[in-house]
Amino acid sequence: MEQGRRRARRRRGGRSRAVLAVAATAAWGGAVLGVAGCDAVGGDAPAPSAGGVKKAAPSPSPTPVWDTSPASVAAVGDSITRGFDACAVLTDCPEVSWATGSSEQVDSLAVRLLGPAGAAERSWNYAVTGARMADLPDQMARAVRRDPQLVAVMAGANDACRATTSAMTPVADFRADFEDAMHTLRKALPKAQVYVASVPDLKRLWSQGRTNELGKQVWKLGVCPSMLADADALDAAANERRETVRNRVEDYNKVLEEVCAEDLRCRFDGGAVYEYEFGTRQLSRWDWFHPSIDGQARLAEIAYRTVTAKRP
Repeated sequence: MEQGRRRARRRRGGRSRAVLAVAATAAWGGAVLGVAGCDAVGGDAPAPSAGGVKKAAPSPSPTPVWDTSPASVAAVGDSITRGFDACAVLTDCPEVSWATGSSEQVDSLAVRLLGPAGAAERSWNYAVTGARMADLPDQMARAVRRDPQLVAVMAGANDACRATTSAMTPVADFRADFEDAMHTLRKALPKAQVYVASVPDLKRLWSQGRTNELGKQVWKLGVCPSMLADADALDAAANERRETVRNRVEDYNKVLEEVCAEDLRCRFDGGAVYEYEFGTRQLSRWDWFHPSIDGQARLAEIAYRTVTAKRP
């Protein structure tokens, strides 16, 4: 009898240990599954559904460096920007200036950008007839006091228009003076924009104006003698002199392009003024060398096209 009870207890104990083993196995297996699940989804967060993946927000578009609609304009340069000989002989006529003039016949850069009223209030002309590149830093210093958003530059013709070819401004000096002017601007107005016009092809102006007798008489008063002296001479020496002037102008334009290219907020016209084929209609009827009112309008077109061009 006693032996039967012991056998029964042994059977119950075996069943209890089996149940505990199964329970322990189940509990361990659950722990393994839990750890595996944690590694799979990264922490305690539930695994994302296929449609729940968030897309990265698009990056904002960068602010353009160049503003095609500046709110104010200052001009620096020489007689061309003063409208010299466009309205009367040997006289400035700034109202027809390609850069800041108010004339409806010209539709200047300032008027195109700001409208007539805006141009009258927010454009300024600091160009001086006879100025050379060496004068540009002082002009720029006066211009920056107005805090212009755009400075229009056209200078260099008088550096080539000297009494003789040997008196022309050396290219290295021309570069140093232009860099000085740009430094003056940048020190005061680091975000101001600059439009730089190329120097016109002076030899082309000679070839167009030499057919006019009145123009040649005015030339004798001292208009660009390195190019225009002995206007009718076609000998080897005269041709070499004129070609020397033309080559120097091309060197100046290369400097303007190179210095401007170093500044993110500077645009060179790409040689558009130099390449423009001024005809007799675009030249002053008094000196047949400086731009006429129509010529000033053509310069305004080139400037506006360059300033407003959309570039990447």
